[in-house]
Amino acid sequence: MNIILLSGGSGKRLWPLSNDVRSKQFIKIFKAEDGSYESMLQRVYRQIKQADSDASVTIATSKTQVSAIRNQLGDEVEISVEPCRKDTFPAIALASAYLHDVKGISDDETVVVSPVDPYVEDDYFEALKLLAKQASKGEAKLVLMGIEPTYPSEKYGYIIPDSSGDICEVKTFKEKPDVEAAKKYISCGALWNGGVFAYKLKYVLDKAHELMDFTDYEDLFNKYDMLTKISFDYAVAEQENEIQVMRFSGQWRDLGTWNTLTEAMDDPELDNVIVNETCENVNVVNDLNIPIVCMGLKDVIVSASPEGILVSDKEQSSYIKPYVDAIDQQIMFAEKSWGSFRVLDVEENCMTIKVTLNPGHSMNYHSHRMRDEIWNVINGEGIVTIDGVETSVTVGDVIKMCAGCRHTVAAITELKLIEVQIGEGISVYDKQKFELQS
Repeated sequence: MNIILLSGGSGKRLWPLSNDVRSKQFIKIFKAEDGSYESMLQRVYRQIKQADSDASVTIATSKTQVSAIRNQLGDEVEISVEPCRKDTFPAIALASAYLHDVKGISDDETVVVSPVDPYVEDDYFEALKLLAKQASKGEAKLVLMGIEPTYPSEKYGYIIPDSSGDICEVKTFKEKPDVEAAKKYISCGALWNGGVFAYKLKYVLDKAHELMDFTDYEDLFNKYDMLTKISFDYAVAEQENEIQVMRFSGQWRDLGTWNTLTEAMDDPELDNVIVNETCENVNVVNDLNIPIVCMGLKDVIVSASPEGILVSDKEQSSYIKPYVDAIDQQIMFAEKSWGSFRVLDVEENCMTIKVTLNPGHSMNYHSHRMRDEIWNVINGEGIVTIDGVETSVTVGDVIKMCAGCRHTVAAITELKLIEVQIGEGISVYDKQKFELQS
């Protein structure tokens, strides 16, 4: 089974645990079998591999999310990188070209597309296999998964089937409605459009060539910023006459807000939290190294991270986005392919960061034009390279890199540093990468 997982979003509705580079699918909030916590991304990827160990999974995502994906799934996972965000049709076209031109998959093979972040159980992945099998028959050019609605949602578009069969033709599509219109659609047998579908690779490649001027994957990648921003539904699905829908009645939840996310949490309190007996229906997620104590609260969400602190009535938490949009601050935490960083303090011309590198990983070899950096090793062992000269480092070592020098650090064991940046105009854009000569 060939699967494209669409990973997008900016994470505004799950602030402060998410931000512009840490979307909701990367938040580790679900308990795994070994008692550790995993993210939506890790959960879905694990479930796919359990359902089909031979499944070929490619994640279509923007370049800002690549580091977090590598951090959580490893360096072997296949990623189709969008140079910029252009909505789902360009993303799926680019990923399809990647499968064909880079991975060498035959254009007669079937591909399944799914969002990376639904909260589902094992029956969903069995349904994906059936979806792929149906598409491979060639009875329709596109086969959608229609989710049996559990309430009249305003968040989803609706698929109107022409019958009540498990697999049937699609009569029409309806845009995201108000509640009253959604009730009417459901009474007529409508299904949620969750953005899950299957096709033979040639079909989408032909559509892409029809609607966009490119020759192959590399050419499409290079022209990506000039493409029209358009969804797959508008560009393809709603224009297609040979289209079927397969019903899915299992659990399927979009955990896009704090209110819906807390419904799926295994533990109502995560990390350093004390909730007294007078609290009712309270969820607390603490990503700080300080305790949170809650008393006498009812139907409340509390979330604390380096980005900020949220205290909200559960129902009101769904309306957080415009308030977060008004907040202007730099990213305070991010996962990278080599580990993670957390900003500890920001002052004029000075910033202090805690850096954690995973064993066997290293930063890019780089330099900064506008700032000096000082690394204080607080845990582990590694090798620092400055202008081509290697030095072993361990706990207690202090290394200074002046502006303009090329430097990197590689972790032998897990390596933790306190990094102090000093200079005018400290910026994430003040960075030039180089090849490290062996």
